[in-house]
Amino acid sequence: MQRNSRILRTAKRTGFGLLVLCVIGLVLDRLFPLPLPDPDHGSTVVLARDGTPLRAFADVDGVWRYPVRLEDVSPLYVQALLTYEDRWFHRHPGVNPFALARAGAQWVRHGRLVSGGSTLTMQVARILDGTPHSAAGKLRQVARALQLEAHLSKREILELYLNHAPFGGTIEGVEAASWAWLGKPARRLSHAEAALLAVLPQAPSRLRPDRHPQRARVARDKVLDRMAALCEWSEAQVHDARIETVAARSMQAPLGAALLARRLHAERPRERRITSTIDAGLQRALEARVGDYLARLPARTSAAMLVVDNASMQARAYVGSAGIADEARLGHVDMVRAWRSPGSTLKPFLYGLALDDGLIHSESLLLDAPQSFGSYRPGNFDMAYNGPVGAAEALRLSLNVPAVDLIDRIGPTRFAARLAHAGLGLRLPRGVRPNLSVILGGTGVRMEDLVGAFAAFNRGGIAGRVRYAEDAPAVDRRLLSEGAAWIVRDMLEANPRPGYSASFDPGSRPRVAWKTGTSYGFRDAWAVGTTRGYTIAVWIGRPDGTPMPGQYGAVTALPLMFQVVDSLPRDAAAATPSPPPASVSETDICWPLGLAFDPAQPGLCHRKHTAWVLDGVVPPTLPERDANHWSAGRVHLRVDAEGRRLAPGCAQPPVAETEIARWPPLAYPWLPRELRRRASLPPLAPGCAADGLDAAQPIRIDGIAEQAAIARAPNSDKPATLRLRALGADGEVSWLVNGRLAGTTFGSGVFEHAFDRPGAQTVTALGADGAWSQVGLRVLR
Repeated sequence: MQRNSRILRTAKRTGFGLLVLCVIGLVLDRLFPLPLPDPDHGSTVVLARDGTPLRAFADVDGVWRYPVRLEDVSPLYVQALLTYEDRWFHRHPGVNPFALARAGAQWVRHGRLVSGGSTLTMQVARILDGTPHSAAGKLRQVARALQLEAHLSKREILELYLNHAPFGGTIEGVEAASWAWLGKPARRLSHAEAALLAVLPQAPSRLRPDRHPQRARVARDKVLDRMAALCEWSEAQVHDARIETVAARSMQAPLGAALLARRLHAERPRERRITSTIDAGLQRALEARVGDYLARLPARTSAAMLVVDNASMQARAYVGSAGIADEARLGHVDMVRAWRSPGSTLKPFLYGLALDDGLIHSESLLLDAPQSFGSYRPGNFDMAYNGPVGAAEALRLSLNVPAVDLIDRIGPTRFAARLAHAGLGLRLPRGVRPNLSVILGGTGVRMEDLVGAFAAFNRGGIAGRVRYAEDAPAVDRRLLSEGAAWIVRDMLEANPRPGYSASFDPGSRPRVAWKTGTSYGFRDAWAVGTTRGYTIAVWIGRPDGTPMPGQYGAVTALPLMFQVVDSLPRDAAAATPSPPPASVSETDICWPLGLAFDPAQPGLCHRKHTAWVLDGVVPPTLPERDANHWSAGRVHLRVDAEGRRLAPGCAQPPVAETEIARWPPLAYPWLPRELRRRASLPPLAPGCAADGLDAAQPIRIDGIAEQAAIARAPNSDKPATLRLRALGADGEVSWLVNGRLAGTTFGSGVFEHAFDRPGAQTVTALGADGAWSQVGLRVLR
């Protein structure tokens, strides 16, 4: 009985003592919480879609650390680490008393530390708490290790080690070490590499493989011996691992897609591991290609490039500048996000909107001739004019006057609103409303918005926001109907590659719908293209906006864009034309009326074209904008026996009726003689009152006779010069020499021109009402 009482008292005292220890432990745990890393602070790594680091951002202490999870690390490394450092990691409570006792005995016997006795948990405690190498420090480690085991799982403790173990210099964590010393992710380590990284944290400075490769090799082989002795790895595996040399790779931080990485880091400051959509291999290749390409261009020239997957709208390559560290080229400026003049790259959207509005079909007759739109008088890039031209050709040639005519009819404000709704915003000066000049580059756009909209031509008319992170939401908006997008894409794909004819067979190369643009003053050179799989944009210029004379889209940016297109993964289907959607059909149409060919009236068809039409609607040729100059395209006439036209009230009886198809007045100077004859009205019969069909007042060029010859004065180096007047004109007159605008006069004002090129020349005077006159001459010298 007495003995049982004694046992009971001992049990109570023991229980009380344990309770006191637990209370003391809880109080100490509260007073001295675990110094766990703050998840909102630390280094950040931006990764490519396959996990390759693109750029790392050090923490406030300058430490490089790539956050990693246990499953992202090679099992070989985890096996080598636990075998060499802590075989009983999954069994002990944070402290291995047998290892500590052994280490203490060795210390007493030898007077120095022979083996550490620290568990992996204790090493994590030292890393987090910075405990000194002393007896007091060891006790503190033990306490922290027990605290870690009480709060965290074994997996969490192991991941703390994987992310914070020192590996030399400013490198922490196995992932950063693997990239720094081995140039590969930690999940792809070999046996030898796993052994090397397992031992490095024991003496990270002394064993740095870039400075002391032989020491690192000796230490690595110790790990290999241990793995063989404990039968963790076979003798053959260890033998092969020993053969591998220790690479003396110098530490170099990754710097791929540097500007995108900076952008994502700024947008997601709390994330330590950001996975982008970038293809690491493609990014490296295109950065190198841009660098080589810019070496041939003028000084201080920069470039930007964006490659987007059409299906997902994810960016696969992002080159924001010539190089982030290139101060001369202002490489720190991200031109993918910069507002720049788009030049003519907005024209495809305009033609698509005109198709949806029923204004045109693919071969509608447009006029490329000098015209004034109020106070705005656009000209073409080369100041030459083509006269009557089809819509598809006007787009491919990037003619300015037809584009301004279309946006004038659609309305620049509505055009800008449609683009903005689809994600392509236009930037204008404060207080300025959209005007006609936006279609020629008189506005600002961002490359990423332009690419998102241009992708619509291969996405059934759906524009999208470019996505840079795997978890970024998809944002799609309709820009054009499926049919209009298909027709515009077909129009652009018919444009041959630079240096090739339209009949060139591209073989397996993808079909590319492309457009170039050049801003005023040669400040921006653009090329934008879309294939079935990708949309690509290239910009070349100077970020500070200074001009680059002679550098424009078709010459400077387009060759680089096609180099990129040919380097992208190929799909056999991308090289073949895609069938039109149900809303698109093919129809024979006729100029000048623009309507479908009528076999019953072949005389009204001066030129036949095959056109794509939308929803079965064949819109006629657009009428003149100015009501004062309007004339009917299809004229029904009564004629007398001699073929002269009769007006109401004529005494002569009509003997026949006929119809004539007339061309727009501004087209006549470019028509061959036969078409002008077919479109001209028969003379009015004598005695008939004027019927108003001869709307334009005829003009005549005065100052030179038809087919006259001129030459510069003998012994003079000054070219032959003529002074000409347009007699009969009462408004603005445009003077064209060989189809190029050479000047304007008012009324019968004098036009003076020096002919510095010998040979046949043509001078045309074109009135605003469509009246015109033309003379040919020869310059002898």
